[in-house]
Amino acid sequence: MTPSPPMYLEDLSVGQIFRTSSVRLEADEIRSFASQFDPQPFHLDEASGRASLFGGLVASGWHTAALTMRLMVQGEFRIAGGLVGAGVESIRWPRPVRPGDILRVESEIVEIRPSSSNPERGVVRVKSTTFNQDDQPVMAQVAYVIVPRRERASGSE
Repeated sequence: MTPSPPMYLEDLSVGQIFRTSSVRLEADEIRSFASQFDPQPFHLDEASGRASLFGGLVASGWHTAALTMRLMVQGEFRIAGGLVGAGVESIRWPRPVRPGDILRVESEIVEIRPSSSNPERGVVRVKSTTFNQDDQPVMAQVAYVIVPRRERASGSE
């Protein structure tokens, strides 16, 4: 994807949608992440995965979340100063991510409000959905992102 210029609060509007490129997740990446951060058998071993409710090796939800963040940072939703989170309202993993899945993210602006504590920024509520290659959601989250205001950042009133 061609990088777009960083955006400020004034550049955003409710309903805007931002997309990312995609990434393919392989079994060795699933096992590597799990061995460090979520060492449960169904993330580490195919046989254990088959014996689990998943019926095969699956990625940790936290691996999916980390890939989602990477895709977002590299995607169209480029905020001046970076994607600085202020919290997550909800996160769900409606279906597992399996070896060979190709993931992409769509993020929609659902709310924009000036900060009540700092006039130089605002808070944006963003709904992001991570899809697999079949356009099935594998993760959905609603998060809050801190976004600088252009007028305040440049020193003009």
